[in-house]
Amino acid sequence: MSPTRRPSVVLAWLVLAVVAVAAFFPGLLTSQSPIDGEVLDKLQAPSGAHWFGTDYLGRDVYTRVVHGTSVSLRATVLAVAIAFGVGSLLGLVAGYVGGWVDALIMRVIDVLLAIPTLLLSLAIVAALGFGATNVAVAVGVASVASFARLTRSEVLRIRTTPYVEAASALGVGRTQVLTRHVLPNAIGPALVLSALEFGSAILAVSALSFLGYGEPPPAPEWGKVVAEGRDYLATAWWTVLLPSLVISAVALSANRLSRAYDDRGDR
Repeated sequence: MSPTRRPSVVLAWLVLAVVAVAAFFPGLLTSQSPIDGEVLDKLQAPSGAHWFGTDYLGRDVYTRVVHGTSVSLRATVLAVAIAFGVGSLLGLVAGYVGGWVDALIMRVIDVLLAIPTLLLSLAIVAALGFGATNVAVAVGVASVASFARLTRSEVLRIRTTPYVEAASALGVGRTQVLTRHVLPNAIGPALVLSALEFGSAILAVSALSFLGYGEPPPAPEWGKVVAEGRDYLATAWWTVLLPSLVISAVALSANRLSRAYDDRGDR
């Protein structure tokens, strides 16, 4: 069965489509303010008026999740772009140049891999300071190693293929071989990995936001919305559970799509 016809893939596309609408056109999904609330309506359970209930300030949780989509996804996309760009470049240089350059780059990558991703992200964002952009940079740098190792392995494989050896034998310059033959064929797996890392980056960005490293209040970041409700978990479970389900659904949807189309490419 084609990946686009599988129910799980269709559902994943629908989830990401709704998220895209929320990121670019939040007014289409809600007309309420994510900042202002009615104190008399605080900690109300989910209802027709408040789909995700209200928080401790009477703000509509659903509205805050919708408006927080743009902030959270912007940081996630930036993080994946940094990891993809820097990691792929390092892997490309290491695999194609070889020698001491390869050894030096890969020892740095080994050091990055030896440190847990979240711990490394925390260290980087603590050095850079608070804010969604700094969170994105921290998550992106912490994910560079995976892209570098994957791209390097692909470059090492492609270097030995007949068409690359033939191009070199015909006198084609190393730069032309790299840009015309090696790079186009090595970048595919990195693109698939970027889709996989998108889900992981959402969780990492939300985790750092939950810990207070994101935008300052009252910005409605996904992780911050969950953090604001943790003190009321016993009496107002919806302030934590429902935003967490949204984060999980987006991460799982991105992961499902990347695996579905990766499987198709392997056949």
